[in-house]
Amino acid sequence: MNVERIAVIGGGTMGNGIAHVLAQAGGAVTLVDTDQDLLEKALNAIFKNMDRQVKKEIISAGEKDEALGRITTVTSLEDGVGEAQLVVEAVPEKLELKKSIFTTLDEEAPADAILATNTSSISITEIAAFTKRPEKVIGMHFMNPVPMMKLVEVIRGLATDDETTQTVMDLTRALGKTPVEVNDFPGFVSNRVLLPMINEAIFALMEGVADADAIDTVMKLGMAHPMGPLALADLIGLDTCLSILEVLHRDLGDDRYRPCPLLRKYVAAGWLGRKSGRGFFGYEK
Repeated sequence: MNVERIAVIGGGTMGNGIAHVLAQAGGAVTLVDTDQDLLEKALNAIFKNMDRQVKKEIISAGEKDEALGRITTVTSLEDGVGEAQLVVEAVPEKLELKKSIFTTLDEEAPADAILATNTSSISITEIAAFTKRPEKVIGMHFMNPVPMMKLVEVIRGLATDDETTQTVMDLTRALGKTPVEVNDFPGFVSNRVLLPMINEAIFALMEGVADADAIDTVMKLGMAHPMGPLALADLIGLDTCLSILEVLHRDLGDDRYRPCPLLRKYVAAGWLGRKSGRGFFGYEK
């Protein structure tokens, strides 16, 4: 299946990054979000990120203009997916929200369209059960920031068929990414390994083992991590980290995934990391 028409649901950081790479690879992309202001911010973010690529000579100014010209925005889910061959959902990690979206996608998208989710922890099999086409539902877990990171976790649900999987694997390679097929378990591979490390770093901060700078410096210089776990949590979003840990803790039933109370406190305070201007570190808006 040659995928040329794609709808991306959600104009946040992940959604605009996914739209960016799909348009840059030649796809006709419809970016869908109910918030018009968020769509305008998304287009502005894509423009700025492509402008950086031009300055670094990754793409030409002409290629940037062509890619931007392939992106349209709509505020109606029904209007955005009617001709899509692939839909990629990239909304917050809330099961009820995804249930609502996938129920609508199943009704409005063409019968042969692939329905993908960028979920970082929720079961693909459970999401697929909200549709009448579970064989065409699959996980495409991009990494943040999407234009820079090469990995895409491709997650098959219980019913995902070989054709759907192969189409998504081929498309991922066409984007210049590396697809890795993993099985449908909570957190998949990336977050099942990453989030316990981040959570333990937060416990170390809460217990006064060291301050945030010291914890991150140890991991960067001692473990050769490009970014410390607390700064990475701020980049991911502390609310997203909490949501993933809650899924891991609930679905695996193991207390090693229990979210640190300090993480819960920061999220309750609205200290969500870079996107809010404050997390474990401070950021100018």
